[in-house]
Amino acid sequence: MWDYVKMVVFAAIALLAALAANYARDIAYQVHALIVMLVAAGMFIWTVRRADEPRPAAETGYMDGVVRAGVIATAFWGVVGFLAGVWIAFQLAFPGLNFEWAQGYMNFGKLRPLHTSAVIFAFGGNALLASSFYIVQRTSAVRLWGGNAAWFVFWGYNLFILLAATGYLLGATQSKEYAEPEWYVDLWLTVVWVVYLAVFLGTIIKRKEPHIYVANWFFLSFIVTVAMLHVVNNLALPVSIFGSRSVSAFAGVQDAMTQWWYGHNAVGFFLTAGFLAMMYYFVPKQAERPVYSYKLSIIHFWALIFLYIWAGPHHLHYTARPDWASTLGMVFSVILWMPSWGGMINGLMTLSGAWDKLRTDPIIRMMVVSIGFYGMSTFEGPMMSIRAVNSLSHYTDWTIGHVHSGALGWNGMITFAALYFLVPRLWNRERLYSLGLVSWHFWLATIGIVLYASSMWVTGIMEGLMWREVDANGFLVNSFADTVAAKFPMYVVRALGGVLYLGGALIMCYNLWMTVRAAPEKAPVRMAPAE
Repeated sequence: MWDYVKMVVFAAIALLAALAANYARDIAYQVHALIVMLVAAGMFIWTVRRADEPRPAAETGYMDGVVRAGVIATAFWGVVGFLAGVWIAFQLAFPGLNFEWAQGYMNFGKLRPLHTSAVIFAFGGNALLASSFYIVQRTSAVRLWGGNAAWFVFWGYNLFILLAATGYLLGATQSKEYAEPEWYVDLWLTVVWVVYLAVFLGTIIKRKEPHIYVANWFFLSFIVTVAMLHVVNNLALPVSIFGSRSVSAFAGVQDAMTQWWYGHNAVGFFLTAGFLAMMYYFVPKQAERPVYSYKLSIIHFWALIFLYIWAGPHHLHYTARPDWASTLGMVFSVILWMPSWGGMINGLMTLSGAWDKLRTDPIIRMMVVSIGFYGMSTFEGPMMSIRAVNSLSHYTDWTIGHVHSGALGWNGMITFAALYFLVPRLWNRERLYSLGLVSWHFWLATIGIVLYASSMWVTGIMEGLMWREVDANGFLVNSFADTVAAKFPMYVVRALGGVLYLGGALIMCYNLWMTVRAAPEKAPVRMAPAE
């Protein structure tokens, strides 16, 4: 019965998408309508082929198929995002790489938001989906709630990524700081995210383990808060059902405040709370040690989620917003340093009694470096929110160095470690294909991060000092072009650091592929009590 209902729904969606593509007024809407039509047609054919097949008995054990798909998507989108980042880094150093023959589709302005979203939302988002589905099952000792709803979340989220990526290249965005996708893409993500919340929360509710492990607290706060941020920040009025343009519900200072409420808390909950959940599960499991202080983890959680939500206005120092708002953001940002370092200390001290593993286990090394970068970034961020420091750092490459030390060092390294942890277990392999290749990845990524961040710190501080340098008469000494010319050597170093980081990711993909293909198998693991 349900198969036939789904067939009708998919056929209707494909037909509507075909009509939309035919009557669309711009190329971006046409391309998106064609993508939706092809996806719906594919789902219709798939449903038809399996409609008359006998239904298998109810599955038992953990639902790891969707986790495996998430791991593959994480590795794929990571390489895509890193490659785009390396390319635009070279474009900044050598502007001639903005090829005219590409008619604007490969220029920096189009690729920069593509890179940002590919790394944060495609690479990071799929890592969070995969790890949250894996962890909530193990810590609840039950299969994911909702049947195939988890598969809908995975495929629906990656359809969103595809629509957003093509929208960036074709110019269909809302002109926000992060070039938000258009209204119909935002609506689709809202539906997917609500189902994600239902799957995760439903699994926790039906758990067999009475205790809710702290990683699930962090995951739940990430899911709920990102939903709130997404809905409010992307409120828009569509101009036409056959056009991809919309009008933002906010304007002026209100729009800026809303954007940085969204922007900073996307960092706080998508890139911090979600990845802290990964830290609180994978570090103890890899080290084979309990969390250093469970009480500290609870304090870390509540302090973090209460303080982070107020810190966004520090991005708007010396602008048209009220002074009290930026002062509030600055104060909460400085206070935020304490719970952040509490979490860092908790993660590092979990290795008490297992420090010797740093010599033999490169995955533990990745985890330690990632926690170290988490601590460094969460000290640097509050420091940069102070008005006196911000007057030098804002609008300079220091901010770029800060963002990437956190993204590459904290988010990237903990995700790499999680992938190395997950793949042998998900594919029932005794071990990784090569720990030596993991070491190569570790050193390439670490050196790449150091080159990237240090070059941006140097050029950012130099840039800020050049901008504020005046002569005896009070006139500016340096033109903007002078600062651009002075930054060239550091831009080359930054690009080379990105090449090393990308090279490490490619080595990881080869290692994981060979683990699945060539590593010896072990007996499949059955559902066990909460781990």
